[in-house]
Amino acid sequence: MSDAAHLLCRLLAVPETALTLDTGRWGEVITVARAELLIGSLAYRLRGLPLPARVEAILAAAVRSAEEGRRQALWEAEMARRALAPLGCPVILLKGTAFVAAGLDAGQGRHIGDLDILVPRVALDAAETALLAAGWEWVKPDPYDDSYYRRWMHELPPLIHRERDRMIDVHHTILPPTARLTPDTAQLFAAAAPLGNGLSILSPEDMVIHAAIHLFADGDLSGGLRNLWDIDRLVREFTGLDADFLARLAARADLHQAAQVVSRALRAAHLLFDTPVEEGRAERLFDTAARRRLLARDGWGRGTRPATRFAFYVRSHWLRMPPAMLARHLWIKARSRGRRESA
Repeated sequence: MSDAAHLLCRLLAVPETALTLDTGRWGEVITVARAELLIGSLAYRLRGLPLPARVEAILAAAVRSAEEGRRQALWEAEMARRALAPLGCPVILLKGTAFVAAGLDAGQGRHIGDLDILVPRVALDAAETALLAAGWEWVKPDPYDDSYYRRWMHELPPLIHRERDRMIDVHHTILPPTARLTPDTAQLFAAAAPLGNGLSILSPEDMVIHAAIHLFADGDLSGGLRNLWDIDRLVREFTGLDADFLARLAARADLHQAAQVVSRALRAAHLLFDTPVEEGRAERLFDTAARRRLLARDGWGRGTRPATRFAFYVRSHWLRMPPAMLARHLWIKARSRGRRESA
């Protein structure tokens, strides 16, 4: 376990911890925060505290960078809205762009990479055509990757805008159709909240469920601390607005077959960020392994615990594919990688 990674979690959860740090610890924390894409979030959490001048300068730069990222994310969302408006189909913003568009606490300082949107499956072909006409183009030219995405993934192959160099991921659901969980996509659209500009966001419950699924059912926990911090921020804000939120979240998680995933995410958030939730029934082996993976980074920002990382990498594929399909996929990817290296 990385002490620096754990210290980063404590600073996010209890900003006053910053008042006890010496110069050496600051270097480690900032390095890990950058590696975990949490430097902007940390900067916002520590605003107003008396910090060393050099630390203040670094965090002030992080705030400026996060603000520029926020503006870019909202502009990309608007460009996508304009391209897709003639289709007349629902367009739901996901992840970081949704947080900033809705003005949620989770958006404060959040690093935002791609634009993620959700459109109905029946509108997917038309959405693809409209985006290509508006200047986006394919990132993955490999025929196998293209075919794999279209047949087995929950999104189109990624697109990048030829002029703005910004990527968009167009989802038609939130997990691959081959995954062991099957969220109710129709209910995601039915409960979505309009923003008033032709775009929507997921309902509060679905937003937390999607974050939990993205963390524990659709990946290997790379960038997991940022995703877990999203969950902490969302849960704190929504429970502050509605005392019955957690009860509705549990019922909604059952609807999406995601009760275990949500429970795991809430336990992890409580453990690392003191998120105010009931811990529920512990899964000691999984919880310990997940914590080890989430904190697997040293004070230089380098990944540690390679065996744990590999185990979660294998698990991420196992959750999304039946065994025979997984074996075939890994064999094809390994063969393709070998050909590129020998070329």
